[in-house]
Formats: sequence, structure tokens, C-alpha cells
Amino acid sequence: MADSSQPGRLSGRLPASLLRSLALLAGLAAFGLALRALGHGQFTHGAAHLSPGAFVLLGACVCAIGLPRQMVAFAAGFSHGIWLGLALAMAAQITGCAADFAWARLTGRAFVQANLPRWFGGRLSRLEALLAGNPFTATLALRLLPTGSNLLLNLLAGAFGLAPLPFLAASLLGYLPQTLVFLLLGAGIRLGHTTTLVLSLVAFGLSVTLGVMLVGRTRAAT
Repeated sequence: MADSSQPGRLSGRLPASLLRSLALLAGLAAFGLALRALGHGQFTHGAAHLSPGAFVLLGACVCAIGLPRQMVAFAAGFSHGIWLGLALAMAAQITGCAADFAWARLTGRAFVQANLPRWFGGRLSRLEALLAGNPFTATLALRLLPTGSNLLLNLLAGAFGLAPLPFLAASLLGYLPQTLVFLLLGAGIRLGHTTTLVLSLVAFGLSVTLGVMLVGRTRAAT
């Protein structure tokens, strides 16, 4: 959701992607409110009593197989609060990202390069040029946007042979805004803090705005 596999069509896809992001936001909010209404003690007891390492490992697996990473952030905020939850959610997401990237780079590169052109055609070469020309800025911009596939971008970056440091650093930074959105949503629902919920929506708007601006600048530079 925070990435894009089709930068040439970002403007057309953005409204639909925003709707999907808002639907996920609303779905997790409804889930959290239902847990709160029904009594969330068992849920939070189980999640909060996972060791930090176990939570990060489980969250990394969720992210690595392509499930929405926002679910991990929501669960971290709902069960562990803001500060510990933020550390655990970010660690889980970047671990899952690194695992996908390493697999595509070290063992799955031939598979990705052989199949993705057939699936995505000319759009793949445009994305490769975008990432190769501006690896840090392009990755950061695509992470900030609520569009595309986190898993797909991880695999493409590995298959394209991007340098690990700029890709992972930009991913970590780009993950932060939406992680805060869903983390604050989870923590706000658990604690019943309206201010925290409002902050989550403001962070979401800022993330989208910054992502659109960065994509525009990156595409203009290529």
C-alpha cells in the first residue's frame, strides 16, 4: 500500500488506492472497536505477552508473505501502546522487507526477472529506470504512497540489483508515516483517546501528500 509498481499511472491509480487505504483504515478501526466493546483483555494479554523478538518475528512473516504491513502496526499499537509498539512494528516491517529483498537478490532473481516482464510488460522497465536513477528518493516516494504492493517492490528491488543500504534506509523512513497512522489508530481505540485517532488521520494525509510530491520530483528528474 505504501508502494507502487506502476509509476507511469500513479495519478490515475491514486484515487482507487486511497479508497483501498481508507477501507483498510475503516476495517481495522471497526475490528478494534468491536474488540473494545466485547472486551479485549484476552487479545491484548496474548499479544502483549509475546516477547519482543517473537512479536517482531511474527510481524516480519506477515509482511514478508505480502499481507498488509499496516495490520502489524495496528496490532502493535493496540497491544503494546505507542512507543514500544512503534519500535516493534518498525523492526518487523524492515525485517520482512529485508527478507524479501535478500531472497530476490540471492536466490530468486532469475525467477523474478523471467516472470515479471511477462506480467507487467513495459511498465517494469519504467520502474527499473526510476529506481536505478534515484534509488533512495524513488523508494521513499513509493513507500509513502498508499498504492501498489510492498511485497512486489521488495522483490523488484532485489531483482534489479539495487544497493541494499539506500533501499532499506528509504524503506525504513518511508514506512514510518503509515506505521504511525495505524499504530495511533490501534492505540487510540484501545485507550479511547479521540486525540490519538485524529492524529492518525492527520499523519495519513501528510504521508500521501509527501509521497505525491516526491514521486513528481523523482519522475521529473529521470
